[in-house]
Amino acid sequence: QVPLVESGGGLVRPGGSLRLSCTASGIIFNVNTMNWYRQPPGKQRELVASIAGDRTTNYLDSVKGRFTISRDNYKKMVYLQMTSLKPEDTAVYYCNTNAQRLGRSQIQNFWGQGIQVTVSS
Repeated sequence: QVPLVESGGGLVRPGGSLRLSCTASGIIFNVNTMNWYRQPPGKQRELVASIAGDRTTNYLDSVKGRFTISRDNYKKMVYLQMTSLKPEDTAVYYCNTNAQRLGRSQIQNFWGQGIQVTVSS
């Protein structure tokens, strides 16, 4: 069972919008901080946005006012709404969390498989 699975990426024109989704399964979800990272071509992975269990959010400066992270604890999903997209937002986006698998005590670091977002005209 893959704990984190992303969906919703694709190709979009500059100025457009996309919503990424991350579905969690088999892990304790409600209290965890959920993160979205991205890795642009040829660059290091960077933290884009995070949302804590109490829904406190943090954003990379370059996406503030354009991206919104949210979560649905009932569905065990986290979202990244991206608007006013720019070519420099092009990257592979990853969902990430530190969590316990259900029935286990060890906290592990989990990553989704990543999903491509391309912003181009």
